Amino acid sequence: MNFSNKRVCITGGTRGIGRACALAFAERGARVAVGYRQDREMARRTLEELPGGPHSLIQADVAEPETAKYLIDQAVDQLGGLDIVVNNAGISKQHPIDRVDYEQWRQAWEHTLRVNLQGPANVIYCAARFMKNNGGGRIVNVSSRGAFRGEPDQPAYGASKAGLNALSQSLALKLAKDNIFVGVVAPGFVETDMTTDRLSGPAGDQIRQQSPLERVARPEEVAFAVLFLAADGSEFTTGTVLDVNGASYLRT
Repeated sequence: MNFSNKRVCITGGTRGIGRACALAFAERGARVAVGYRQDREMARRTLEELPGGPHSLIQADVAEPETAKYLIDQAVDQLGGLDIVVNNAGISKQHPIDRVDYEQWRQAWEHTLRVNLQGPANVIYCAARFMKNNGGGRIVNVSSRGAFRGEPDQPAYGASKAGLNALSQSLALKLAKDNIFVGVVAPGFVETDMTTDRLSGPAGDQIRQQSPLERVARPEEVAFAVLFLAADGSEFTTGTVLDVNGASYLRT
């Protein structure tokens, strides 16, 4: 897959799946705007690792509506346009209904939905307005197998990802006429900062055994799926939710 001259904006682009996506696009000729929320040093190191370029860093918390707009405005300005958006930024917080109080419950839901669902929705809105007037583009959203199998200890996470799937498919229908194509990757467990504690703890072996491959995914494997959905020639996959979970969860 060749992404020469493509301009890509990635939210949560300095760690895990986002960082792997940034590297994968850059290695294939794209210019990349790496969105990050807070860790400037990590963002700087990621930028230095990207081949080609010039690339850019944009500090933006997508949970804030005006900042989501700022992210896209800056990406368009710094890259000279925008062809591909990858909504990767996300959070996961434990809040089992039988072990948290009502305040904790509400805070978990509000924060998770703002980051995992409302943030991507706002990013897509702003990106689509530009793409519609500039020949179209690609949007790839990073969901989770938790949208399908359920997340009993973090239900807001599962619900937010199910909502992201529905949002993606609704907009795939709406935006196709504007040459804007929307896809989703739904990973299982991936070796990232978000999963380090669980994978290195007592549950690690059980998690790895969920897949017949007896391991979890590498970020680069999820990035490859993102590249496929973002590539020229993948137009007829618009609306697709692509599982990347090593057959650890099979849905019908």
